Amino acid sequence: MSVEATGTSRRGRGARKAARQARDLTMLPALKRRLPLTEVMDQEQVEKIDVASMGILEDVGVVFRDPIALEDWKKAGADVKGETVHLDRGLVKGLIATIPSDFTFCARNPANNLPFGGHHSIFVPMTGAPYLRDLDDVRRGPTLDDLANFHKLSHMLPAIHSSAHHIVEPMDHPISHRHLRITYSSMKHSDKTFMGMMTSPKNAEDVIDMCRILFGADFLEKNQVVTGNCNGNSPLVWDETMLGAMRAFSRANQPVLCSPFVLGGANTPASVAPTVAQLNAEALSALAYTQVIRKGAPAIYGHYLSTVSMKSGAPMAVMPEISLMNYMIGQMARYYDVPWRSSNTLGGAKTFDAQAGYESATTLMAVLHAGCNFIWHSAGWNEAGMHCSMAKFVVDAEQCAMGYRMAEGVRWDDFDEAIAAVRDVGPGGHYLGHPHTLENFQRAFFMPELFDNNSIEQWQAEGAVEVNERALAYTKELLNDYQEPKLDVAVDEALRDYIARREREIPAAEALNQDH
Repeated sequence: MSVEATGTSRRGRGARKAARQARDLTMLPALKRRLPLTEVMDQEQVEKIDVASMGILEDVGVVFRDPIALEDWKKAGADVKGETVHLDRGLVKGLIATIPSDFTFCARNPANNLPFGGHHSIFVPMTGAPYLRDLDDVRRGPTLDDLANFHKLSHMLPAIHSSAHHIVEPMDHPISHRHLRITYSSMKHSDKTFMGMMTSPKNAEDVIDMCRILFGADFLEKNQVVTGNCNGNSPLVWDETMLGAMRAFSRANQPVLCSPFVLGGANTPASVAPTVAQLNAEALSALAYTQVIRKGAPAIYGHYLSTVSMKSGAPMAVMPEISLMNYMIGQMARYYDVPWRSSNTLGGAKTFDAQAGYESATTLMAVLHAGCNFIWHSAGWNEAGMHCSMAKFVVDAEQCAMGYRMAEGVRWDDFDEAIAAVRDVGPGGHYLGHPHTLENFQRAFFMPELFDNNSIEQWQAEGAVEVNERALAYTKELLNDYQEPKLDVAVDEALRDYIARREREIPAAEALNQDH
């Protein structure tokens, strides 16, 4: 369904132009955090986690279900017994010491380049949803056009720093072709940085090939343009698919999120600190392997955190223990001096309701105070990741902008002028017309577009519109106002030719079989 057909306000070109001019859609720079970090462990406890993790790596070992990785580890000096790799702590620490502590994500628009690591953080939308709640608030299977709309929104929302990749799964395309179409959509509809599909080694290689077309092969050799994610199989297993995809990215000098997938109490111990010790061992084993592949390749300490309900077995991603684990993992990543990833705006709510708001706010505050660098799933997540809500997507992005403003810390640049205003106004006066107020009111206090702070009488007079409906109307406005950041014509043609060739090379029967 087209945006126009959804009942969006049918404004003329002049009105839309005026709205675009009034609405600042410039991407915010990478967040430079100035808040004190929340650190729940003292140095002795950090070292206790480290010692326990190293003991797991040495004594229990990690399974690498991949013959190439096993040979690589043997050459690197690890103790390999069957598929189990026992990693000496000296070997592990020597390898992870070569991971860059910071680097720059390069976008096709250099104005959207992002310093990353250390005190810098970026917000990245959710990915992987098999359903969406659309512009009519209907839950259904997504199409490639739906994915394009999410990439357009990512391009337009200032606090979102990336167009990610498969925010929703385009079910109208065969699985074996999707990675090509998804990558092209990320590149076409936004000129921000993006993520790359690592659903198989060959898919990862295709993504790297497309990035070489977009940026130039020589550029990739020295610059980071795309991020991949490798999920581990907790407890203590990395599989052939993920490891092969990791090699494609690390060999090309592109960053990989090394992400154990935690279901606390099911695939980890039913206790916070031991869970972190196991997760830490898993993440370190993958981080170390990136350096076996290519010394100095960028890599990111990753994870996905949830606990398991002992009542139903359902995963729960917004429990107090998750916040505690985020604080602890942040400390461990800083202990090893590597950047790290966490997840944002998570929750199990089935609609964009009060539960969704509470859950999202809880995770946002935790990852900001934990000092996370790559803040993934920052917009749209609902129903434990089963659907991406278009309404929630834009509200989450505004929440990220609010969190961004908080995490920047207190501004002192106008302090003297404001104190002078106190002297000017004096007792009993007001500041509304003072020059300092007129000059600073737009930046002094955050003014949300999607929250209603009017009186109840005014709210009722304007139709008593609640946040979900208000957000959908805003989303339709954004999509109507979207202006594509055009790809270079020759580059666009080369990308399309590559996709067409690769789709011809994948047998149609294989594509159909994979789609079922």
